[in-house]
Amino acid sequence: MPHMLIIGMGYTASRLAARLGEEGWHISGVRRSADADMIAFDDDGAVRAAIAQASHILSSVPPEGDADPVLARYGAAIAAAPAIWSGYLSSTGVYGDAAGAWVDESSPVGLGRRAARTQADAHWGALRSDMRRFRLPGIYGPGRSALDRVREGRAHRIDLPDQIFSRAHVDDIVSGVVASIRQGPPGVYNLSDDLPCAQNRLIEEACAMLGQPLPPLLTLEEARLSPMARSFYAENRRVANGRAKRLLGWSLRYPTYRDGLRACA
Repeated sequence: MPHMLIIGMGYTASRLAARLGEEGWHISGVRRSADADMIAFDDDGAVRAAIAQASHILSSVPPEGDADPVLARYGAAIAAAPAIWSGYLSSTGVYGDAAGAWVDESSPVGLGRRAARTQADAHWGALRSDMRRFRLPGIYGPGRSALDRVREGRAHRIDLPDQIFSRAHVDDIVSGVVASIRQGPPGVYNLSDDLPCAQNRLIEEACAMLGQPLPPLLTLEEARLSPMARSFYAENRRVANGRAKRLLGWSLRYPTYRDGLRACA
């Protein structure tokens, strides 16, 4: 039985665990705090035992401050593990601002606000010869989409008409990771949908689907966003996904935000 160890059982990783569990995989999960089904991150003995036993290892933990906590504590053990496949959920934020241009896996990295993420991405890539790094854009899906923000009155429209982002439905990200287990070489893969667009278009589509009025068009200052949300608008790029399609045989179930939002609805 294949055995997947997932360190960092967040939104995307939990969907992956459910998918693999349905296919008969044994799943070990590591979280900050243990529960009946999870190993605590600080339980060194249990985590190292799982690393030594797993056939597949995935980390979805982002950096904390300037360091990657998984690499810092368990990097050497993962590097020496007998697993046949390893992966890391990274971010397309490593590309920084491209002024709306397309970026692919060969584009320069480290030019934006996520220096720690770029460093972690590079360190994971150097850790093992079988490492797959999945660079993810904005992730949405059930319970975490523009529809939920509109319903809860949290949706904003920002007056930046030329700002373009890429995104992906969580289940398409899961299918990309699964595809890489089945075929394709190690390396870097962007898992994004086929239609980068302004964030406002998602909000407008969600409002139309729900029969809700559009929120007012605001400047960044008027929106009073959190520093993290505001920094989202500091970068502008389109993310190309052709490499994953060619080498992994990956196909999108939700190639555009319209398809994904209809599924969420």
